[in-house]
Amino acid sequence: MVSGEAPQAEGSVRVDAWIWAVRLTKTRSQAAAACRAGHVRVNGERAKPAQSLRAGDEVRLRHAGRDRIVVVSKIVKKRVGPPVAVECFVDNSPPPPPREAALQVPVRDRGAGRPTKRDRREMERLQGRGPNPL
Repeated sequence: MVSGEAPQAEGSVRVDAWIWAVRLTKTRSQAAAACRAGHVRVNGERAKPAQSLRAGDEVRLRHAGRDRIVVVSKIVKKRVGPPVAVECFVDNSPPPPPREAALQVPVRDRGAGRPTKRDRREMERLQGRGPNPL
């Protein structure tokens, strides 16, 4: 093995271990929890944490409010550094939304107090979250 090259494992590896090893999640327990919650799909099917993953599989991960779509190019069993991790998958994810669009929080005037029930319903209706009027 050449220095700086990712350790390659023959065959397959657990999907939660691979997601953690290529730094798509911060911890392995987060990767396993995402699998159990149904936020990970391998080739379009819901993945359990111990499901086998092979080179060429497509992994869809919903993490931190963002969808990540990656195609496995290398199988790694141990966590690798960021430069090596990037070589282990092909990222087909849509670009993240601009920060301005992601952080639109309604602002109330200072000293206005808590919104009344009527104010809250009006804000929800304007944001498209409230119940539809009959």
